[in-house]
Amino acid sequence: MRRFKVYLIILFSIFFFVSPINSTEVDIYKKIDLFGEVLEKINKEYVDEVNQSESMDSAINGLLQSLDPYSAYMSPKIFEQMQTETSGEFGGLGIEVGMEAGVVKVISPIDDTPASKAGLKAGDYIVKINNTQVQGKSLSEAVDLMRGPVGSGIELTVRRIGEKKALVFNIVREVIQVQSVKSEVLEDDIGYIRLTSFNDNSSDQIEKQIKKLNKNKNINSYILDLRNNPGGLLSQAIKISDFFLDNGEIVSTKSRKKSENRKWFAKGGDITGGKTLLVLINYGSASASEIVAGALKDHKRAILLGENSYGKGSVQSIIPLKNRGAIRLTVAKYYLPSGKSISEVGVRPDIEISEEGDDFRINSDTDNQLSYAIKLLNG
Repeated sequence: MRRFKVYLIILFSIFFFVSPINSTEVDIYKKIDLFGEVLEKINKEYVDEVNQSESMDSAINGLLQSLDPYSAYMSPKIFEQMQTETSGEFGGLGIEVGMEAGVVKVISPIDDTPASKAGLKAGDYIVKINNTQVQGKSLSEAVDLMRGPVGSGIELTVRRIGEKKALVFNIVREVIQVQSVKSEVLEDDIGYIRLTSFNDNSSDQIEKQIKKLNKNKNINSYILDLRNNPGGLLSQAIKISDFFLDNGEIVSTKSRKKSENRKWFAKGGDITGGKTLLVLINYGSASASEIVAGALKDHKRAILLGENSYGKGSVQSIIPLKNRGAIRLTVAKYYLPSGKSISEVGVRPDIEISEEGDDFRINSDTDNQLSYAIKLLNG
């Protein structure tokens, strides 16, 4: 603790020497001094012995998570794990997660993965992983707990809106290999394209599938299914939006630095030839999915059907630190062509249709949203 205080004194002395002081900076110094005092009290008075290094990590993470649900601290170990290709050594569940009020929240279960097959849904809150309470842990720590060898089991205790009792899911980890694009012909005249994530080659796959469907002379309309798509690469969202637009703004980003504000515009023509387009979204549609859905809605190019999207309209950067850890920090926000922000609001569908029943599965006999879309196009 003495070393910590000496370090703070040296740091303050340097700052005082090189820059003029204002009242705000004086208040910050008082807060830092208070923080050091609290650490000292904990070290001396707390009932159990405390690992001060872990306490500092928690304090840093608490600071970042107070900004928004997507900013977080990654220790050197967790940062290294994120960078390392597991090559089948570790298995996953197939869910995109975020943090809300100190609890891990499911943004989206990915198609044909253990989580999706088990019945996890967008909006579920994971309160316990095996026998470990999630409350109070960082998102990185919770994700680390969910990792494990392929074939090993994990028990998730979940709270779901509308359910009085907690739900328990026993899931076996698998290597997650996501095929981001699937397509088929529905009712002989509807081209159905399911996009589950925005990966490096998603736009190439979509273009290939649309051109293949275009060869079918019976196709007179398209359904683009973005439900439970947690997003991915901004560049792919721009390219895919451009496939359906002749011109106009697709998305813009605004950051603290005006020099970094950017806008992207459609370049080419509509590769569907202007055929009727319906886009399916739900609460699991986030980030890049919301950019595509919002751009097509604002340009009145598509009808949106389903449920309000998630509302993740921000850009995160991974910034390495001197200790070989890193921080994930929100550096900009997305804005739709209308000028509206997606953050915490999401994209509202033109036609609101909620999922029906616990046995609801996308593109199955229980998919009432897709059934409604087909009837609408045929109507």
